[in-house]
Amino acid sequence: MRSRRDASGHAGSRAPATCYGRAVRPLIAFISCLPCFIACARAPVAKEASSAATSATTTADVAWTSALDRAHILVGRIWDVAARRFVDERTLTSAVVAAPLVVLGEQHDNADHHVLEARLIGAMSAAGRRPALVAEMLDETVQPKIDEVVAAHPKDAEAFARAVDWEHSGWPAWSLYRPVFARALGAGLPIVAAGLERERTMTIAHDGLAAVDPAVVRTFDLAAPVPADVESALESEMREAHCGLLPESMLAAMALIQRVRDAVMATHLTDATHSDGAVLVAGDGHARSDRGVPALVARSLHRRVLAVGLVEVRHDWTAPEQYGEIFSTSAAAQPSGPLPFDYAWFTPRASDADRCAELRSRGHQKNPKLAAP
Repeated sequence: MRSRRDASGHAGSRAPATCYGRAVRPLIAFISCLPCFIACARAPVAKEASSAATSATTTADVAWTSALDRAHILVGRIWDVAARRFVDERTLTSAVVAAPLVVLGEQHDNADHHVLEARLIGAMSAAGRRPALVAEMLDETVQPKIDEVVAAHPKDAEAFARAVDWEHSGWPAWSLYRPVFARALGAGLPIVAAGLERERTMTIAHDGLAAVDPAVVRTFDLAAPVPADVESALESEMREAHCGLLPESMLAAMALIQRVRDAVMATHLTDATHSDGAVLVAGDGHARSDRGVPALVARSLHRRVLAVGLVEVRHDWTAPEQYGEIFSTSAAAQPSGPLPFDYAWFTPRASDADRCAELRSRGHQKNPKLAAP
């Protein structure tokens, strides 16, 4: 049986996670103590290096901020998942510019991911497009504040951060996200809050789909039975993302909340008021094309969403195909599937810190009182 809770095959140890951008937002009062940058890692599978990697063009003009494995053979390279080949940045940019709906899947605490997101958003605006920037990091409740600050200070990124109270939002430092929002504000793009507010997640944990907008439930068929393998994978991801600190009785509720998050983001992404399409910035788990936002939109609305995953390299993984392991939903000792994106853009790693060990060292342990949030 393949280990799914190992370090990541390189020096140091990182906490396993759902790959929802190395984070599941705090969902109940207890979870609010967990950093939203829990490390995302999976056990590597030794494979032969891809010979194509040596000939691919790397991303130009990026001064990488993340310190780990900058010299890795895949850093800066872009993998076309369906075609199973490397492409240059111009090819990816052309695909993004041409796509009405785009999802950019990130690791929340990797500064390089936000720089590349800003780069793609800038390419869209430079091509004459004005898509809405839909952001997981902004709770829906702050939309009035966004509209107000954009009207009063349309290009002021610092005023924007103050207006949405980023400092107390629970997300990584504003300095990491500033490139994304500064680029959108500078281009005059609409900014849309698409995250679930914490109190809503608590209510959903208690009341299930009864606490979700019926239109969202109906549009995305959230009341339909979830395939057993998908439900099991989601619960496993919730368990690992929260470092094993959640009671087993809470996992189903946490899995439901993730499905609702996808549906809410899909709703905002496809809002008919976006006259020139939209680009969603979210954790990479939400960007996966097999069961994340792109899958919901394709299945329920019959619209195509281009999914771009920003992927941190692992020291010993030199072939793009190996990285499907990170997102594998099977614990069996079998080859994992392809990366669940249209394109994967490889970057250095931000950290090898074991966030779960840090949390446990502070005394956070399983608490049976949390069985009924």
